[in-house]
Amino acid sequence: MIRTIGAFLAAVIGTYLLGVVFISQANLANIAEMGLTVGFSVRIDTLLHDLTHMTEIYLPLVTVSSIIAFPVATGIIRLTPGLRLIGYISAGFVALIAMHLIMKMVLGLTGVAPTRTMMGLLAQGIAGAFGGYLFHVLTLKKAS
Repeated sequence: MIRTIGAFLAAVIGTYLLGVVFISQANLANIAEMGLTVGFSVRIDTLLHDLTHMTEIYLPLVTVSSIIAFPVATGIIRLTPGLRLIGYISAGFVALIAMHLIMKMVLGLTGVAPTRTMMGLLAQGIAGAFGGYLFHVLTLKKAS
């Protein structure tokens, strides 16, 4: 049980970190497309700012979507244990994409600007897939 909770927390933090990196850099890419210069120090400063300031909104959303996704995946994986890896990776991927699409459909807003594009939305899915992979690896039973 403690291993599962620790794995869940690691998965959420991993998803959050990678998701914020994608958000931050996509926003800066959009600024650069407007002709403004975005240097390396600006990229690092922006990333650090986003990592510390998105904890109140984005981190809880990642947590809730993972709370839903991983138990559902666990239930499905019990029926098909050979697909454990792909199950958790898929759960993380779908959780993050669903989170953004549900916000758009229910609230009528795009909470994260880069998710307005297919690439931005897929990048968020990749962040979720990374979290799913972490959950898979950290909850594996060690062979005796």
